[in-house]
Amino acid sequence: MAHALYGYDGPCRNIHGHSYVLEVTVTGEPLEDPASPKNGMVMDFSELKNIVKEQIISKVDHALVLNADSPHGALTELENHFEKLIFVPFQPTCENMLLDFVNVLKMMLPDRVSLHHVLLRETPKSFAEWYATDNS
Repeated sequence: MAHALYGYDGPCRNIHGHSYVLEVTVTGEPLEDPASPKNGMVMDFSELKNIVKEQIISKVDHALVLNADSPHGALTELENHFEKLIFVPFQPTCENMLLDFVNVLKMMLPDRVSLHHVLLRETPKSFAEWYATDNS
């Protein structure tokens, strides 16, 4: 994904990309139903992967993400040159994108499953993380 930090006082004000890594941890009680193929699972990992892929990864993978409140929002010409252009109502920092992903995931998880931890790694050494216990 690529982004630009409008108004930033460093090189990240220019369009640049990262190979983000997203880690998601959920909590809950394992299902206790011997008749269910999901017996013993808090959540089937394939279901969680599908939610993350459909709701987040497929939308931002190879996209250019820009702050809608920046002058870039008025440059409709950009849409003629980029197939996946996303304008968000916030500065697209790693921290803000992480919080946006947290909100999306919370809405999509089954009722008996809770979001516990989300980590968004922008580079191998730079990341933002969220814990449910820190935000309750």
